[in-house]
Amino acid sequence: MKLYAGCFLKMEASLPTPTILMLRPRSGGGQFVLSEEYIMEPHVAVSEYTDSYGNFCQRLIIPSGTFSIKTRTCVETIDEIDVDFSAELVPAEDIPEEILSFLLPSRYCQSDLLGHMALEIVEGYPQGYEQVEAIRAWIRKNIVYEYGTSDVSTSALDTARTRTGVCRDFSHLGISLCRSLNIPARMVVGYLYDLKPMDLHAWFEAYLGGRWYIFDATQEKPVGKRISIAYGRDAADVALATHFGLVNLLEMNVWANDTPQE
Repeated sequence: MKLYAGCFLKMEASLPTPTILMLRPRSGGGQFVLSEEYIMEPHVAVSEYTDSYGNFCQRLIIPSGTFSIKTRTCVETIDEIDVDFSAELVPAEDIPEEILSFLLPSRYCQSDLLGHMALEIVEGYPQGYEQVEAIRAWIRKNIVYEYGTSDVSTSALDTARTRTGVCRDFSHLGISLCRSLNIPARMVVGYLYDLKPMDLHAWFEAYLGGRWYIFDATQEKPVGKRISIAYGRDAADVALATHFGLVNLLEMNVWANDTPQE
């Protein structure tokens, strides 16, 4: 389907502030970007580069005062995500070099400390896709989705202890549990059609049978109609805005619909 998505960000800075944004999706992985629009008020110079994970990154200097960015994109995306319970664990020695980093502990995903928990969750399940689905289902059942229970410092270890969080925390925990079982896993941020309440969303992917599969513990069943913006080891790699100075976010609006948004 064609999915029309975008966001509006209004910010305020007291001084000109160097910033890196990740707001542009790329084609590939079940999506094709048909059109894009990127509006800034006031207009400033922007340069772009591709980071080590293939994400499009925009470099700019936010001027002092009020500054806004509005992005719109139309993406041809899949209606349903792939599900394959026969997808097997890839032995560590056969994992491609560019994917090995997704097997290691990272800032928010302490997979080296969650091995016992992972083994309890997947006990009795065959190695591979069924184990990851068991992890996703366990998080869905046992972690309470609740705003205000976590912040930018919350890690997978914290979520395992408090049993509360939001999509970011659900993803970090799923990633950590997978990695502790030698299953490469990565974080994805983007848009999900008809998400309620609407916001930018996070989920995780696991590398099985030689490819990546989507898992989203916030959803009751496999759901497609999503647009990926950025991939990384955890939230530290996929921040949609990184400011090298003090910037206040005054307003944020996100949409992902089957019709264009004005």
